[in-house]
Amino acid sequence: MPPETLAVNSSLQGRWQDVPARWRPALVRCGAAMLALLLLFFGDWAAMARQWWDISTYNHIVLIPPILGWLVWQRRAELAKLEPLCWWPGLILMAGAAFLWLLGALSGLDLARQAGAVAMLGSAVPLLLGPRVTAGVLFPLCYMAFLVPVGEELVEVLQTITAKITVALTHFSGIPATVDGVFIDTPAGLFEVAEACSGVKFLIAMIAFGLLAANVCFVSWRRRAAMMLACLVVPILANGVRAWGTIFAAQFVGVEKAAGFDHIVYGWIFFAVVLAVVIAGAWRFFDRPLDAPMIDVSAIVRSPFLSRLEAGRASAVVTLAGIALLVVAAKGWALGAESLSAPLPDRIELPQVAGWSRADYAPAIWWEPRAEGADHRLLGRYTDGQGHSVDVFLALYAGQGEGREAGGFGQGALTPGSAWSWQSPGPAFAQGRSERLLGNGRIERLAVTWYRTGDMLTGSNAHLKLAVIGDNLLLRARPTTMLILSSEDSPGAAAADSIARFLTASGPPDAWMDRVTKLR
Repeated sequence: MPPETLAVNSSLQGRWQDVPARWRPALVRCGAAMLALLLLFFGDWAAMARQWWDISTYNHIVLIPPILGWLVWQRRAELAKLEPLCWWPGLILMAGAAFLWLLGALSGLDLARQAGAVAMLGSAVPLLLGPRVTAGVLFPLCYMAFLVPVGEELVEVLQTITAKITVALTHFSGIPATVDGVFIDTPAGLFEVAEACSGVKFLIAMIAFGLLAANVCFVSWRRRAAMMLACLVVPILANGVRAWGTIFAAQFVGVEKAAGFDHIVYGWIFFAVVLAVVIAGAWRFFDRPLDAPMIDVSAIVRSPFLSRLEAGRASAVVTLAGIALLVVAAKGWALGAESLSAPLPDRIELPQVAGWSRADYAPAIWWEPRAEGADHRLLGRYTDGQGHSVDVFLALYAGQGEGREAGGFGQGALTPGSAWSWQSPGPAFAQGRSERLLGNGRIERLAVTWYRTGDMLTGSNAHLKLAVIGDNLLLRARPTTMLILSSEDSPGAAAADSIARFLTASGPPDAWMDRVTKLR
């Protein structure tokens, strides 16, 4: 064996000998259980890793695993003074995490699946190391939540906020501007606060940084709260200033040059500058001494509450068997639900509507909703001979799950990467989700979406997910229908008026959907 290998092995053996004897079997059990959970739910971890690497919103998450290791390493000396033990109430936490994963698997909601996979990994700590050790690593365990790629749900809200801040600053700087949803029209041209300009990735990264800094650099809870507030407010305001700067510069150098400079500044400089400003502002208020331990181990040892919790001590065999049973139950239930498939008609077609006739579908800018995994899709156009036209898209699914989610990300009226952009919420339609889209910055389109499963009609993706979860938990196969009515604004025929007229002629959306799909 080479001398270098001997030296490494000797070093590792020495480090292992430094670990207190009571900790060695506990670390082996916990490490083995975590490795097994990683392998059993490898698909979810691999999907998260791809999002960390491929989606700029989540690039900062690649730093979270080493940060977690560093946080635990900081606490190693104090943790060594505690006694690890197997704790059966930890099975309750593990069961909750497994159930969360199951809900995600049953509904096709990746966020819930991934959160459940992360929660199961964290639940292994109280289960296999006990409540006192859990108290010692409570912050790193909670910080694991940042491993879950979440935040895209905030994009539309942040787009709207950024647009309002930007237009206010534009007016303040003396530049005339009008705002329509997330589009701002100025003398230099039309600007869109696109998804990439919403500031969501900046906000998520700042919140993760703020929470870390609040724990490591502060002791006072008031100062910690102030730090978190700054990391929440500053990136939102700063993103509005950045967008305004682009518009302001475009008035003098043109849209293309201003936009190109904005991407460089935002990608490489802006985040670093704002982060440095926040750190500089908080630096003088840091109140944790450099040599202070990260946890008060004496308080953990003396805690009567933790002493009472330790009454739930269990054997290693019981806890490991409990993990295995929960994983098998969750996986088995998900497999059974995944195989559900409701009977569907062989063929469906768009029916006649009184006062309306079918017309060739030839939109000025091609618009076609996305419905991946649907068993039937219909897309057609109706006109009433009075200048009103309505585009109808209907998708029918035998079931909901991975790869066939009616309300999944990127599904529905707005297809990512198309010529259409989200503009703003649209006028209200009973039980439907209304949104305004803009094609190539010039054609406005209104799209109203409804989902139908069982006896429920809703435009809410969340309500649809809950209904699908309920069906899958009961292993009950039900079809799901997605209906989208859409119309382009035209002179003398507003899109909202056209859709309202069509609904009056066709009848309630739920009855019309049932008639088209032949399910009632």
